Amino acid sequence: MRYRLKEGPAQAAARAGFSAATGYRIEQDRRLPSQKKAPRERRRADPLAVIFDAEIVPLLQSAPGIRPVAVLDEMLRRHPDLSRNVRRTLERRIRDWRALHGKERDVVFRQVHEPGRLGLSDFTEMDSLGVTVAGEALEHRLYHFRLACSGFEHAHVILGGESYVALAEGLQNALWALGGAPREHRSDSLSAAFRNLEREVRDDLTTRYEALCVHYGMQPTRNNRGIAHENGSIESPHGHLKSAVRDALLLRGSNDFAELEAYRRFLDEIVGRINARNGKRIEAERALLQPLPAQRTSDYEETRVYVSSTGGFVLRKVFYTVPSRLIGHRLRVRLYDDRLELFLGNTALMTLQRGRPGPNGKHGHVINYRHIIHALRRKPMALLNLVYRDQVFPREAYRLTFERLREQLPERAACKTMVELLSLAHERNCEAQLAQALQQCLDDGQLPDLNALDSRFAPKPAAVPQVHVQLASLRDYEALLDLATEVAA
Repeated sequence: MRYRLKEGPAQAAARAGFSAATGYRIEQDRRLPSQKKAPRERRRADPLAVIFDAEIVPLLQSAPGIRPVAVLDEMLRRHPDLSRNVRRTLERRIRDWRALHGKERDVVFRQVHEPGRLGLSDFTEMDSLGVTVAGEALEHRLYHFRLACSGFEHAHVILGGESYVALAEGLQNALWALGGAPREHRSDSLSAAFRNLEREVRDDLTTRYEALCVHYGMQPTRNNRGIAHENGSIESPHGHLKSAVRDALLLRGSNDFAELEAYRRFLDEIVGRINARNGKRIEAERALLQPLPAQRTSDYEETRVYVSSTGGFVLRKVFYTVPSRLIGHRLRVRLYDDRLELFLGNTALMTLQRGRPGPNGKHGHVINYRHIIHALRRKPMALLNLVYRDQVFPREAYRLTFERLREQLPERAACKTMVELLSLAHERNCEAQLAQALQQCLDDGQLPDLNALDSRFAPKPAAVPQVHVQLASLRDYEALLDLATEVAA
């Protein structure tokens, strides 16, 4: 067209690389090819022409959130001659109608994240990954912390629910690993910080959460309940982290870990690789973080329990055994997410693994057979109908052995033999080795021989050191006494 301003159609077409015929055709009609196409017309009768405005639109107006598939089912009930093949047509028609006449929708406002300002916390379920520890399914979730600007991440395995203890422990671990604290801490409506329970409980938990943030100089904030995209800087990384863990498990070739600590190290390695990719941004933001206080604040709940004559105490619907010498005492308990620390006054006694109630509110049990074996030896028949009998056995081989003993021996003899086996494991400190021996007996179809096992795990005389004590002569003491007398004189 630029050449056409000075030259004729044939010359301008030649300069543009067109034929003369194309040049004359453009001269007669200068519309673009897309403008010459006739609009596509309907090739069949509209199956929704009669019912859309008369029936479907009133339905959409009265129930704005109804799904198109529900509208289709309703129309099929009203009009049996209507074909189900109109589903896509109906969905497009409803989508277009809502774009023109539907209600206003929420708008997501993208934010500028200032370095050192915002850190976010949230919990995410991990049961779908099928992780097992020592062959047993690990029901857990992850506490996930992230800096909005640089993308620093920290993850911590949580065995219970979204409690204040889990939040406090995970958040403090993240801040100390980071080496600083942001000015603002954002969460969703965590039950740990904003629990919808009785007013006193809610106020107590909220006060403790606010005190935790004050200790680190952070302003506590939260997004509106049910508006997940307001916490989008961590909601989306949830999916990325879980996908990275899933891929790492596939590359590892197994979802089973020998112990919980091995799984924790596995997750730390994955999160460390993610942080390494953002290393430069994290270092730049770390310089703008607030300094950490001199020490951590408490990340546990403290309570008191009474050790009853049953040789233990009940806490949060879980029964724990302790040495029987503590019966009648009140103990101070620090309750963490995965453990309990016991104190008698200010004296630290022991650490117990934290248990969880069973399904449907059934009481749980955390049993250490070493705490009660001396009493079971005096009352072996108590093992038969013991409430927590299965938890007494430290390994599966012991439980299977007791079932075999009950099948082939009288109840009294079976209980006495089993208690003696547990006592042997305790006194000779051979729990794992004895379990292997019992498993071999089970595989051979034999009952365990107490005398043979006692001899097998008895201490070897050669292994006992011979201690020779040489006593000093009494005359040496007399000489010292005489010397002391002369000095005094």
